[in-house]
Amino acid sequence: MLVANNITKKYADYVALNKVSISVPTGSIFGLLGPNGAGKTSLIRIINQIILPDEGYLTMNGEPSKPDHVKQIGYLPEERGLYKNMKVGEQAIYLARLKGLSKVEAKEQLNYWFDRLNINHWWNKKLTELSKGMAQKVQFVVTVLHNPKLLIFDEPFSGFDPINANQIKDEILQLREDGATVIFSTHRMESVEELCDHIALIDKAEKIVDGKLIDIKREYRSNTFEVALEAAENMQLLKQIQQEFRTSPAHFKTIGNELKLNVHLNSDQKANELISYLASKGTVTHFVEKVPSVNDIFVQSVSSRGDE
Repeated sequence: MLVANNITKKYADYVALNKVSISVPTGSIFGLLGPNGAGKTSLIRIINQIILPDEGYLTMNGEPSKPDHVKQIGYLPEERGLYKNMKVGEQAIYLARLKGLSKVEAKEQLNYWFDRLNINHWWNKKLTELSKGMAQKVQFVVTVLHNPKLLIFDEPFSGFDPINANQIKDEILQLREDGATVIFSTHRMESVEELCDHIALIDKAEKIVDGKLIDIKREYRSNTFEVALEAAENMQLLKQIQQEFRTSPAHFKTIGNELKLNVHLNSDQKANELISYLASKGTVTHFVEKVPSVNDIFVQSVSSRGDE
């Protein structure tokens, strides 16, 4: 759907993006991640043609980026862009018209989305009368109502309580099912776990991680298992396990007084061998591979770069 090839952007002597390339598959939810100041916002603005790259180029559906492509994009920015003293319905129609919808089409789409999100009674309210979460729902609607092929959400759950956040997550997933491609930027790593199938991580203007989320998790796995056992003598059992395997303390909750630890397997050791050994020593009540979370990958990747 979208390819960014060797994008470079500088502001005077400051390098915001340094030869960054990403490829966003059609029909995917693509997580664009990075610490504050990494360059994410500059890349999003370039995709939206708000600014131009100094080097590199973009394509959408195989075509070089051109002004008409903007109408195929729905962009929900982190800094909201609604008019505080305008009525909700009035400004939603105005923003829909800017995206190429007729007044009749805009009203049809707004009635559909306002009804779907149960916000019909907000039509004549001014934005100043709405809470931050309510305003965020309106911003979401004006982002999606022209049925864009590419949706860009920058911190879309800001201001939402858990119920409304789940509602918008469901809508994003449904939009993907209906054929939209989504670029999703957030600092909430649990949302990335739930929604994204591809991610790219940018740090200090450079892309450092990129690919299918499941493949990246495999790359970062450490062959570590979180285990808990019931035995008569926990300390004696721990010494026996440490003679066979490399271990470290584990911190998770159980309902009993089990021995809890992380077991790190070498490349020649298998999970089946470990669980058989543990079962011969006591009652195994917990056995889970510690698959790296997106948060783990984020922290490890950025921290390993230090002060480069």
